[in-house]
Amino acid sequence: MSTPQKGFASLKADIPSSVVVFLVALPLCLGVALASKAPLFSGLIAGMVGGIVIGLFSRSQLSVSGPAAGLTAIVAAAIIAMPGGSFEAFLVSVVICGALQILMGFARAGVIGDYIPSAVIKGMLAAIGLILILNQFPHLLGDDRSFETDEGVVPPQKGNIFTNFFTAFGHINNVAFLIGGVCLAFHFIWEKLVANRKGFVRLIPAPLLVVLIGIGISVAFQDGGSLKAGHLVALPQASSAGEFLSFFNSPDWSVLTNSHVWITGITLAIVASLESLLSIEAIDDLDPYQRVTNKNHELKAQGLGNLVSGLIGGLPVTSVIVRSSANVNSGAQSKKSAIMHGALLLLCVAFIPNILNLIPKAALAAILIFTGYKLAKPSLFAALYKKGWDQFMPFVLTIAAILATDLLKGVIIGIVVGLFFVLRSNFRTAVMIVHDNNRYLFRLRKDVSFLNKPIIKNKLEQVPANASVLIDASRADFIDRDVAEVIEDFQKHAHLKGIRVEVKGQLQRPEPFVVPAPRPEEVAA
Repeated sequence: MSTPQKGFASLKADIPSSVVVFLVALPLCLGVALASKAPLFSGLIAGMVGGIVIGLFSRSQLSVSGPAAGLTAIVAAAIIAMPGGSFEAFLVSVVICGALQILMGFARAGVIGDYIPSAVIKGMLAAIGLILILNQFPHLLGDDRSFETDEGVVPPQKGNIFTNFFTAFGHINNVAFLIGGVCLAFHFIWEKLVANRKGFVRLIPAPLLVVLIGIGISVAFQDGGSLKAGHLVALPQASSAGEFLSFFNSPDWSVLTNSHVWITGITLAIVASLESLLSIEAIDDLDPYQRVTNKNHELKAQGLGNLVSGLIGGLPVTSVIVRSSANVNSGAQSKKSAIMHGALLLLCVAFIPNILNLIPKAALAAILIFTGYKLAKPSLFAALYKKGWDQFMPFVLTIAAILATDLLKGVIIGIVVGLFFVLRSNFRTAVMIVHDNNRYLFRLRKDVSFLNKPIIKNKLEQVPANASVLIDASRADFIDRDVAEVIEDFQKHAHLKGIRVEVKGQLQRPEPFVVPAPRPEEVAA
């Protein structure tokens, strides 16, 4: 396996990747803010902080942080419940969230991420890929009545990601569909063309070309008026430096003693930390160089990011899978890509918002659909299926649960399913029973728990008269007391059926040696 380049040598891979992530992050920052019922610019602030601040302090080389859709329901409800529905009051909760995450990092709470099965992580990534495809396809067709987020779509009326997908076919915009179709086809063709090539051509980011093609087609059809403003990116524009700075807000510290502010901050800290740990675990799995991120340090970096975001008027941030996977797929080698994407957000929003507002949403949808395909390739499903049901079922059920609920609930369901298969596997492999005519072998291996008691008891009762039984406990690391009692009871009554029993190894481990207390006369001596 090749090693990542260090220092400035990695810039030739990180600069193109930062452009890709910037193009992906731009509409998502706005979409999450809109879904959260927060000022649009607060989403952009969170994107800048996630890139620059967390990028600088995180030790994850490929993770990208920003506002996440997984928090939108919490944020929207919290803002409404704040005193006077004040967004500035909500910012206090974001600051509290950041401070708590830093404390969680020092308390070494990052170990939680190590207990998530790999099949669940792969299922989470595949589910995000499918959601991206379903979520962005309406934009590809030109149906921009709803807006995009990282893990789902929030429609203006009743509906869900599936109904939005199908109803979009009744609201096709011909120019947007042309832009989306051409851009998506170009993305796939470009990847095939440059896959085995070297040199300058590999440095050209395909999403940048996709955006330029989209703008070109949009401008060409501008006279016909087919592509309205609603089909284009919409960034807030400032006419002066003072107006730009006015987009930033400060927390309203007068609500610091409000119990709802603290409850919201604690809730945000727990959910944001879990989402970040899940994302970090997934991105470490995608990292071609197999680098492992220190989860405790990551919690501190995420906490610092939320602290800064809350202080300057931004939404809460987490490590986000969509942007991170786009970063990986575009060939990033270090965290400089994430930092530069945050700087690009800041510079472009400050200086060229009018140019960015020329980008068709259909072109951005093509980029995200391509990213979704990379996360949910058919080959991934085939590979997990070949590994067996204990890997495939948690993978598939995690996908189904995320599509039916949301990211966090789906992953929890996936973990429960994965735990079931772990227990089932241990249950099956802890006891091996074979027989040849009237000779029976009961081999106990690994950890024999009370869950294995029923099968051992039933199988011992089925041993016929005049048989011989060998119970091999020499390979067991642990034997539950209930299981040992079943075997001991069988030994006591086996002779009544003429059964000969031999036990190899110890059913009961010896008690730990305790040094006896000295007698008074010994102390006196």
